[in-house]
Amino acid sequence: MNTLKAETRNMSIKAKALRKEGFVTGCIFGRELKESIPLKMEKGEVERLLKSEGKGGRVLLQLEGKTYDALIKEVDYNPLKGFVEEIDFQALVSSEKVHSSAEIHLLNESKLVAGIPQQMLHEINYKALPASLVEKIELDVGDLKIGDTIRVKDLVIAKDENIDLITDLDSTVVTVTEPRVSTDVTSETEEAAE
Repeated sequence: MNTLKAETRNMSIKAKALRKEGFVTGCIFGRELKESIPLKMEKGEVERLLKSEGKGGRVLLQLEGKTYDALIKEVDYNPLKGFVEEIDFQALVSSEKVHSSAEIHLLNESKLVAGIPQQMLHEINYKALPASLVEKIELDVGDLKIGDTIRVKDLVIAKDENIDLITDLDSTVVTVTEPRVSTDVTSETEEAAE
């Protein structure tokens, strides 16, 4: 599990000023905390963490001598510059189920003999105890054929009795469709043949 160092943020200093100094702001909240704690973290450390963990990932958050087993609940990026501005965490309690999401990653798309995979769902929402949290679901689509569809109920996570799915079981995750050739390309090919 990754570790991230954080400091308690002085709320008299504006977030914009902290970002100029190279910090990312955020907070940690949870049932066992009296109130949410405002945080500041070094931007480089947060970016390193986000290379391997995303929303729904677990991290050991070190805050002034205490270590929290935490879940990344929200990551806010600057829409123009693309860098992370804020990251929020939920302190986990081992005996309490928590809402989370798992990203869906398609594998072996290049091995498809025919058809194009259309990914309809990019994450699954669920509830589970911290020990059963899933950050990502890897889905092998290499053997699928045109017309094949995989739904949430077909995924391994749907069969895990420790996980309560929130996403509808009948939702389509991926379907394989026939490649479409645009009519412009077809008519140009016919003209070139004449």
